[in-house]
Amino acid sequence: MARLFGTNGVRGVVNEFMDGQLALDVGKAIGSFMKGKVAIGCDSRTSADMVKSACAAGLMSAGAEVLDLGLLPTPALQFFVKSHRVAGGVMITASHNPPEFNGIKAIDSDGTEMPREKEVAIEAIYFQRSFSSPDWRNVGASVRSEGAIADYQKAVLSNVDRKEIRGAGLKVVLDCANGAGSVCSPKILEELGVRTITLNCNPLGTFPGHPSEPTEDHLQDLKAMVRETGADLGIAHDGDADRTIFVDDKGRFVHGDRSLAVVAGAMVAENGGGIVVTPVSTSLCVEDVVRRSGGELVYTRVGAPIVARKMIEVGAIFGGEENGGLIFPKHQYCRDAAMTAAKMIEILAVEGKLSSLLEKVPDYCLDKRKLQCPDAVKDDVLKGVCDAFAEQRMDITDGVKVYFEGGWTLIRPSGTEPIFRIYSEGKTETMARDIADRCEKVVREIISSFSK
Repeated sequence: MARLFGTNGVRGVVNEFMDGQLALDVGKAIGSFMKGKVAIGCDSRTSADMVKSACAAGLMSAGAEVLDLGLLPTPALQFFVKSHRVAGGVMITASHNPPEFNGIKAIDSDGTEMPREKEVAIEAIYFQRSFSSPDWRNVGASVRSEGAIADYQKAVLSNVDRKEIRGAGLKVVLDCANGAGSVCSPKILEELGVRTITLNCNPLGTFPGHPSEPTEDHLQDLKAMVRETGADLGIAHDGDADRTIFVDDKGRFVHGDRSLAVVAGAMVAENGGGIVVTPVSTSLCVEDVVRRSGGELVYTRVGAPIVARKMIEVGAIFGGEENGGLIFPKHQYCRDAAMTAAKMIEILAVEGKLSSLLEKVPDYCLDKRKLQCPDAVKDDVLKGVCDAFAEQRMDITDGVKVYFEGGWTLIRPSGTEPIFRIYSEGKTETMARDIADRCEKVVREIISSFSK
């Protein structure tokens, strides 16, 4: 059977792949599967109303009662689903993708992202056109549901020490990328008593301030503002506010695995030990910090839903990905940008400057690359990679992770694009680059062999 859902929902360029008919039919399939009340929300993209309306019509045609939460962050919708015990949720977002994209993400009844086995069931309904089709008396209706953002804000605030934060007198710069975080993160920081300077904190669907992916290239204004104002921290969200990337008090971009290490160490210390869960793509600096703090690290395949479900399985105290998507189980089992920002602010209030905390995180250098590869040959390429590195120690939890002296490379096919991602890590930039060069050459030759 063909696949509909990628790693993070159904995504595509609006009115090319992601058109009204697709959104309608995906809504029909989700509504047929979920049954009952379904919450729906969207980020700030220009196409949000079009895609949301079509998807909601599909949900209602299958008999679902639609609760329209409006514009809000993805984790706010997930919190609503969890706390109101509805059948599930649908978030209209393409997260960090450019503004011409949009997407449909399904949320399970516990507020977590839909597990793959349930996505498969929805895909079967979609491709077989076996939609529920109740008579005219039993089609669903849509009602506007208020209060989701306020409830979410209260939940975030309840999970940090507000008194400690207020007493620290911190100043931060917040960049919401003109995305969904604009409607709640400034208010959360205000309630924490943090002096906040805002950038791009008005929701605009074309992301005019900078692209919605919080990479270093896109955060030059944030870095400059932190330096110029003497702020203690820079905070950057992606488009749907489920990820946060930081700039330290010296105006330096902080890679996601290093901020993950800082928070992981603090969470282990706070809990007196415990399990932290992260994907195999994460830097060894996280493992070093967790073990030094008295905790245990468990690795998974790449993907926030996979990390979240492993956390539930093993009773983890914390988890997250190197892209800034951190998960706090006492709050909810999903990536949460506002919760991440609030927790980092609490850590700084208690422990001091981020630049000083980062000095305690071991240094590794990461090299990231991607190679074009047709979807049809990805499995064959992976098999070829395993054969090529048969003499090396390998981990096949997700893709192929090959260990070398002083470093490793993860060779992994993308779930949403016709590419292979190659992550390489070493103690120095030269070591990481050399490992990456070696592995890229092998993968490139294997891919080329299938095009002859």
